[in-house]
Amino acid sequence: MKTNEELRQQIRSDYAGIADNNSSKDSNCCAGACGVTESIDANELAQKIGYSPEELAALPADANMGLSCGNPTIIANLKQGETILDLGSGGGFDIFLAGPKVGNTGQAIGIDMTPQMIDKARANIDHYTKATGLNNVEFRLGEIEHLPVADHSVDVIISNCVLNLSMDKQQVWNEISRVLKPGGRVAISDIALLCEVPVEVKSILEAWAGCVAGAIPIEEMRTQMTNAGMDNITLTPKPHYVNALTAANDPLYAKVTALLPDGQTAEQVITSVDIQAQKPCNCGPNC
Repeated sequence: MKTNEELRQQIRSDYAGIADNNSSKDSNCCAGACGVTESIDANELAQKIGYSPEELAALPADANMGLSCGNPTIIANLKQGETILDLGSGGGFDIFLAGPKVGNTGQAIGIDMTPQMIDKARANIDHYTKATGLNNVEFRLGEIEHLPVADHSVDVIISNCVLNLSMDKQQVWNEISRVLKPGGRVAISDIALLCEVPVEVKSILEAWAGCVAGAIPIEEMRTQMTNAGMDNITLTPKPHYVNALTAANDPLYAKVTALLPDGQTAEQVITSVDIQAQKPCNCGPNC
């Protein structure tokens, strides 16, 4: 097994390849969950997990790279004037959808650890501004374990199939708690486990970039959120993403299924999940 830092560098390299090629067809390590897959069209997958054709049509042509496992902007209930932060913003997919919802008095900030993704997102800002008349989005290079964001400065944090890529998920939740304003909220789509997967699954290197090997049980996720001080936690399993990929005979999910005990399916083990929570208003003097 690779060390955590080797895995981090592998993931950064994988997603740099996606940004450069806008496709993972030449990079097997990125096929499947949370990565582009040639088994299903990116727009078709996006519609299956909750994005409307109208939303997709309004985006820059290369913003949707098939990297989503849900639609966090639906559950975020964004309001005019809010500051929203997207962890692992990629080419700006969800940020460009969120920007008009927070309006010209709001701010939409994307964070990504891959310079190529940041470059792609920034290159798409002109399209966004011309289409909306807004100048309220920005993209910052950084790791989600060490957010380049001030304390207590964000109203809403979203993320789309990225937390599983972290080698220190508790630290990610600690950072989420740090940057959220008192009363701020979380609206995240990610991959979780309904039960433990065999160790052989974790040894599939591409599964790390695919958010499978790095997935944790739902209740472990709840514990991490509680430890970080989150309140009003709701974790809602959503089968649509895994169903869509298994129905499309996605190569990564086929590999995962082949390693499961006889009779067990990927849908019984892996799920996308909507994650909602709030930072308490009475969080102490440091708020």
